Amino acid sequence: MRQFFAAIVPAFMAIALPVQAAEVTDFTLDNGLDVVVIEDHRAPAVVHMVWYRVGSADEPPGKSGIAHFLEHLMFKATDELASGELSETVARNGGSDNAFTSYDYTGYFQRIAADRLELVMRMEASRMDGLALVEDDIETERNVVIEERNQRIENDPGALFSEQRYAAQYLNHPYGTPVIGWKHEAHTLTLEDAVSFYEQHYGPNNAILVVAGDVEPDEVRRLAETYYGVIPPNPNVKPRERVAEPPQLAERRLVFSDPRVSDPYVVRTYLAPERDAGAQEDAAALTLLAQVLGGSPQTSVFAEKLNFGPPRAIYSGAWYQGRSLDDTTFGMAIVPREGMSLEEAEAAMDQAIAEFLEEGVDAEDLARIKMQIRSSEIYSLDDISNVANRYGSALTSGLTIEDIDAWIPALDAVTEEDIIAVARKVFDRRNAVTGYIMPQMETEVGQ
Repeated sequence: MRQFFAAIVPAFMAIALPVQAAEVTDFTLDNGLDVVVIEDHRAPAVVHMVWYRVGSADEPPGKSGIAHFLEHLMFKATDELASGELSETVARNGGSDNAFTSYDYTGYFQRIAADRLELVMRMEASRMDGLALVEDDIETERNVVIEERNQRIENDPGALFSEQRYAAQYLNHPYGTPVIGWKHEAHTLTLEDAVSFYEQHYGPNNAILVVAGDVEPDEVRRLAETYYGVIPPNPNVKPRERVAEPPQLAERRLVFSDPRVSDPYVVRTYLAPERDAGAQEDAAALTLLAQVLGGSPQTSVFAEKLNFGPPRAIYSGAWYQGRSLDDTTFGMAIVPREGMSLEEAEAAMDQAIAEFLEEGVDAEDLARIKMQIRSSEIYSLDDISNVANRYGSALTSGLTIEDIDAWIPALDAVTEEDIIAVARKVFDRRNAVTGYIMPQMETEVGQ
């Protein structure tokens, strides 16, 4: 079961339902840098984040993994800092720092005492347009990235299976390419590739600065003008141009076997709409559909029909992550009980879906789920890093602050009928990928 959860559980993460935890101020510098300030004066700490509107889905063909590779290289020397100096300085001042790459964005952050904000802002600004890469950096960091891929992907059959599913889900769109990159392409990334990607995408006019914590907007503006405002806009930055996904006309099916798999399972994902600026209704309905259908191992529709009566699964669930620049996926999975084949498990899951579409959504269950979501959101406001992440990830995924503020009302407005309607629209097998993962090939599969 550990392999199953390692591959699937991240998609079941608590739903992010942003609300305005404290006063939120936003403004844009003359060079195009967008700034968001989230005040939270309960503790003398601050989270300083720079989000770039570029991710792995913006990579040139044949250079998969370059966005993540460059993220690693951003911790090397700049015109003003020695290699590793930024992280060492943050740690010496009692803070922490890191970075992350996704399909749609790349982010860099520091969490530190509020009186050290100017220090981290000065250093972060230094690498916005002053990265000073040398050839010696490339091989060492490339090997680090390849080893990271070995640990996270190659050594995990569930992760390898997920890569294959994503590649099958998207016929043309770059979401079908792994964020960390294909291994054979990672070996070929060069200094020139990294410099080219940096020069094409990094700059204040392609970034969002999010500062959350014990700060005042006027002081953040002064510091941002001092350190970021002097950086000229990057003329190479162009509007994002993503290839469009063609109509999907046929279901795709995968059978993946690996002797390291301990518990076989079935996963199906459907192409689904993401949260769109000014039009979040379908995404709100899909968010609640995932919770109603498979969000709880005790009270969801899948739990009732598959886990308990009669028990046919040791685990079942559904998930949806709508925060995405382009079309995302709605997924579901079932781990069958011992003695049940994957084909039987898939049939049981399909039967549960069909019954759900006919029976509809229980009004009391929906009200309970909405209340749980709201309660979870209130508790999550204690973490300023979490709040800063919500704003940064939403804004780099095409949403606005108004959309973030409107998300809870959009969820509250969803009706039982809305959920069934969006389920009927999304559950189109022509847009689906169904995958079996097992320790060894079962001769009956496909017969």
